[in-house]
Amino acid sequence: MSINVERIYLRLLEISDSEEQLHLNTRNRDFFKHYLFTVDDSYYTIEKQREMLTDTKKLEEQGQKYLFGVFLKESNKLIGNVIITDVIRGSIQSCNLGYYLDQTCNGKGYGTEAVRLGLEYVFSDLKLHRIEAKVMPKNKGSIRILEKLDFQQEGLCRKNAFINGKWEDHFLFSLLAEEFYKNK
Repeated sequence: MSINVERIYLRLLEISDSEEQLHLNTRNRDFFKHYLFTVDDSYYTIEKQREMLTDTKKLEEQGQKYLFGVFLKESNKLIGNVIITDVIRGSIQSCNLGYYLDQTCNGKGYGTEAVRLGLEYVFSDLKLHRIEAKVMPKNKGSIRILEKLDFQQEGLCRKNAFINGKWEDHFLFSLLAEEFYKNK
């Protein structure tokens, strides 16, 4: 499955993408450690990437998690991920959103395009009602992406995640389906 815009496309990652996913994470190791969950050295092995993608495919089959690669159209290079997790059905109809890009691709609009494509999938394909995203207060770029896409800040999740050796606060943002379609 692939979702396209002018400069990038999203595609659900497969186990065969393990090596490219490893390269993305390895070349951004120092950058990502300031924003992503703390991982140990085994994370930076092909075996761990295969294991994680295998686990993700099982959750995808269960409708609980979707891991998209963000690819540049001109080169088919993997430059990031958009992750849809914790899908809840029934009377909740919501999920969580995560995303990150190669450091060299920040500030070029790719993040906004990628998240917009992810939102299209969440609201059109999964037909969910609400999406939430948590962002560290110091991550100004990610906050700008969410604000451009009309997410509303709802509050602060104190000491929400263990990142780079300490517990970090996160702002909680959300977007509703009707807000997404109203501004489309």
